[in-house]
Amino acid sequence: MQAIPWSTLALGSLLLIAVNSIGGQEVQSPQPEKSKPPVKMEQRGRILGIGGVFFKSANRDEMREWYSKHLGLADKGGGAMLPWREHDDPQKEHVTVWTIFPGSTDYFGPSHPSFMINYIVDDLDALLDRLKQEGVKIDPKRMDESYGRFAWIYDPDGNKIELWQPSAKP
Repeated sequence: MQAIPWSTLALGSLLLIAVNSIGGQEVQSPQPEKSKPPVKMEQRGRILGIGGVFFKSANRDEMREWYSKHLGLADKGGGAMLPWREHDDPQKEHVTVWTIFPGSTDYFGPSHPSFMINYIVDDLDALLDRLKQEGVKIDPKRMDESYGRFAWIYDPDGNKIELWQPSAKP
């Protein structure tokens, strides 16, 4: 597998925030039911990570170019492949696929998805400075939480994208 620079991996690591916050509000973890035994981590049939992020665009080629130029996600037809390893077993390598489907696809049907993608970044300020110089639409709102800093940008179709710089681990 071809080596990918850390900045591209960090930018492409896809995380949907579930770190004690939804819209800036603290969320209490549900208490486990006392009648059920805890789930063992070695159990088969569990989720390991995000396998792919797929979305549609009426301007597929323009969107591919925009994401490649501004965020380093180069999709030349087969999707951008973002490798990652399991924390508990670093020898196991996986890949998250990121790709744009044509606006006319019925692959997502019958649903009409509406979602926001969260990208982990290594230096939020540097990225925002560069994106501003490149003319990318940037939301003026910022959020600082104990687990990281957040900002938002918009792609040419108006999709809101969340950028997250995690806090350094103690």
